[in-house]
Amino acid sequence: MATLEFRLAEMLKVPVEALGFQLWGIEYVQAGKHSTLRVFIDGENGINIEDCASASRQVSAVLDVEDPISTEYTLEVSSPGVDRPLFTAEQYAGYVGEDVKLQLTMPVDGSRNLKGAITKVDGQMLSLKANGKELVVALDNIRKGNLIAKF
Repeated sequence: MATLEFRLAEMLKVPVEALGFQLWGIEYVQAGKHSTLRVFIDGENGINIEDCASASRQVSAVLDVEDPISTEYTLEVSSPGVDRPLFTAEQYAGYVGEDVKLQLTMPVDGSRNLKGAITKVDGQMLSLKANGKELVVALDNIRKGNLIAKF
């Protein structure tokens, strides 16, 4: 996780948990004047629009006081959804056997985009069965990882 996202996660974890939710993860996407801060929350019974609204008010208040981002941005608070993004080793480990889509910073097996089933997580290393091969990817090499929803 990038340094800013890590600092934001540490800053927002307690206020989000105080509302009874889990801070699932944070994405900060810089796009000039249209940067976006996405805060993903989860709960035992899922997340509804009212949950997102109350978490958004709480997160916005903390960000207004702490002011960790000096440029303009849009705040989005949402559920991780069925194709949930994965951020931590614990989250990946919770989905062993499930299919994921990964975007990597550095290529593994000649590709920066991988799809496959998580076979294990060992520390900060993720094992993935992709295209009939067992691949090992360092979690800090994953730019973005999502579950592949099954319907």
